Amino acid sequence: MQKEVDLVVIGGGPGGYVCAIRASQLGLRSILVEKARLGGECLTAGCIPSKSLISVAKSFDKVREGGKFGIRVSGLTVDVEALQSWKAGVINTLETGIATLCKGNKVEVIRGVAEITAPGRVTVTGDATTDEIQTKSIVIATGSSSIQLPGLEFDGQKVISSREALELKAIPRKMLVVGGGYIGLEIACMYQRLGSQVTVVELTDQLLPGTEPDLVRYVYRNLERRGATIHLNSKVSSVDKSSQKVSAKVETETGPAEVEADVILVSVGRKPLTAGMNLQKLGVEVDPKGFIKTDSRMQTTVRGIYAVGDVRGMPLLAHKAQKEGIVAAESAAGLPTVAEWQAVPWAIFTDPEISGVGLTEKQAIEAGYQVKKTRFPFAGLGRALAAGEPDGFVRIVSDAKNNVVLGVQIVGPEASDLISEAALAVEMGATLEDLALTIHPHPTLPEAIMEAAESGMGRPIHQVRP
Repeated sequence: MQKEVDLVVIGGGPGGYVCAIRASQLGLRSILVEKARLGGECLTAGCIPSKSLISVAKSFDKVREGGKFGIRVSGLTVDVEALQSWKAGVINTLETGIATLCKGNKVEVIRGVAEITAPGRVTVTGDATTDEIQTKSIVIATGSSSIQLPGLEFDGQKVISSREALELKAIPRKMLVVGGGYIGLEIACMYQRLGSQVTVVELTDQLLPGTEPDLVRYVYRNLERRGATIHLNSKVSSVDKSSQKVSAKVETETGPAEVEADVILVSVGRKPLTAGMNLQKLGVEVDPKGFIKTDSRMQTTVRGIYAVGDVRGMPLLAHKAQKEGIVAAESAAGLPTVAEWQAVPWAIFTDPEISGVGLTEKQAIEAGYQVKKTRFPFAGLGRALAAGEPDGFVRIVSDAKNNVVLGVQIVGPEASDLISEAALAVEMGATLEDLALTIHPHPTLPEAIMEAAESGMGRPIHQVRP
C-alpha cells in the first residue's frame, strides 16, 4: 500500500509512542511502526516486568523476615506460574492502554519491520502486507539490545539475557550473574529475595560501576548478608553446559574458581538496534559504539531524520526517551524546542534502592564549583524505623556560594520515588533554604530531604551539628 504522511516513527517503545502521540496532537499525520509489541523493551522485557517481580520479591522477603515485627508465617512459598501470570497481566493492561492512547490521538499503528530506503521513504514489511510510506520526517526510536560475550552467547536456557531472566518458570536454586551493572544487580537482588543463591562476577573493582562507592556499599552488604558471593576484578573464562547444571570457570583476584549454577545471567551492557535503518547509506552519523548522533532538537546529521531513546545513547532510560520523543515531535512540527533540561534523574531498584540527579560532589568540583555537601541518615527518620528500613541516607550537593542545589544522591527505602522532589529542585534552581522551608508531612521518608537541607543551612534539628 502507498501512504503519504507527515511523520513516521519507527519503534513503539517509550520514546516512539510518546513522539507519535505528541506529533499527532500538533496536527501532524503520524504513523507508528512496531515490529513486536507496543511499549517496547521497557514494557515487555525491562522496566515493567522487572519492577513487577521486584515488588513481589520485596513483599515476600518482608513477610519471610517478619519475625522481628511479630509476624509468624509457616510454609511460605512462591507460586511462580501465578506470579508470571500476574506480571503478564500488568504488561497486557499497559499495552492496551498505549494502543488506546494511540487510537484516541489518531496515530495510525502499523505492525511490521521498517526500513528507511531513502530520506523521506520508509518500507514496512508485515506478515502479509508491505507498506510504502512517503513522509516529511522520520524518527528512529528502535531502542537497544543486550550485548553478548564470546563464549557466553545466549541460548535462552542455561545462558540467558535479562529478558529470559524475567520469564523463568522456576526460581533457580543457584544463579550466576555476569556483570555487576544495574540490570544484573536488580535481577540478582530480586531472585536472592525469592530464595536463590547468587554469585556475581564483575570485571571492574566495584559493583554498579560509575556509582559512588558509599552508595553501593549498602547493596554490597545486603547481598553478602543474604549469602551472595561477589567476585570483583574478575571474569568468566569458560563455561561447561554439558550436564544438567552449568559450570563456569572464573578468574578471580585470589585465583581460579569454579561456580556451578542452574542459569547464568549475562548482563554486561546494551547496544543500539539500527538494523534496516541504512544509516551509512543515508549519511546518518554514529559514535564509535554505534549510537546515533543528534543535536539538541533530536535531529541527526540528515535533515528530516531524528533519533530518540536508547538508540541515541546514554543514559539508557525510558523517562529520558519519552522527553526526547516530545522534543523530536515538536521539532518535526516546526516548534522552537530543544532538549534543555538541567538533569535526568536515575534510579536503581536494588536492595536498597539507589537514585540520583544532577552533579555528584566530584562532578561539581570538576565543573569549578565551591562545593558543600550535607546528608541525613534514614536511621534518624521515624518513618524509616517504623518500616524497618533504616539503612541509607540522603545527600545534597550544593554551591557553597549561594546554596543552589547542584545534585542529590539517595540510598535507602523508596529512593526511586524520593528522587523526583530532588529532580524538581535541580531543574528549577532551588536552594537549600527552599527545601528546608518547605513543610514535609510527618512521618514520611521525604523528610530526609528537608532534614539534609536544614543541615546544609547550618541549623540541623534532628541530628547533632558536626
